[in-house]
Amino acid sequence: MLREAPRHTSLVLTPNIPDPDGYYEELIDSQRNLSEEEAQLMNCKLILLLANHIGNRAVLTEALKAAGGKLECDHR
Repeated sequence: MLREAPRHTSLVLTPNIPDPDGYYEELIDSQRNLSEEEAQLMNCKLILLLANHIGNRAVLTEALKAAGGKLECDHR
């Protein structure tokens, strides 16, 4: 029987990635040979993939605000 992993109900702001420097290097390397436009498109796709994985709208709204997004209306 498959169980869904527990989902956080608030944004995790403490370090939560094993080897964060290694992941950052992997992210930079993944875009090294892309044009600026291709890198921006990849970032958009990555954001949408990770947002879908998170799946909690309140957490996603909190992340938009924490990242400096200007939200004109409350989507909760």
